[in-house]
Amino acid sequence: MRHEPLGPRELSDATGVSTDTLRHYERLNLLPGVRRSTAGYRRYPSGAAERVLLIQRALVVGFSLADLQRVLSERDRGGAPCGKVRALVATRLEELNHRIAELGALRRDLQALIADWDVRLSHTPAGKRAHLLDTLAARPAIERARLSRGPRR
Repeated sequence: MRHEPLGPRELSDATGVSTDTLRHYERLNLLPGVRRSTAGYRRYPSGAAERVLLIQRALVVGFSLADLQRVLSERDRGGAPCGKVRALVATRLEELNHRIAELGALRRDLQALIADWDVRLSHTPAGKRAHLLDTLAARPAIERARLSRGPRR
């Protein structure tokens, strides 16, 4: 295992995370102990690769960077945020189960939509419009999915 400080490119290569992302993590205080060389270059402590990989894995399971700021800050101060971590993952699991149910409903609706469109197309003369897209408004799961996307600006 490597024990000397890493430069940004070395840490990026070791973790598969861009140097821009590393700087972002540093700005958010997710990567403590970053020092500067006499020439002003960033030098990451030896445990930085493990920390970056921990952050990346936590993001995969649904933690936000704000969640990680709170949890890792507490941990870095010697605290034990285990209950908070467990509660956050339990919330993410609930959200995921809800999203899976929504996707299942959307899948069933799309299967029915395709069947309806096949019938519509079979009754539409060649070269004439079947107005397939216009029928999307009548599909409840599609409308629910549209509304759940929230406002887009």
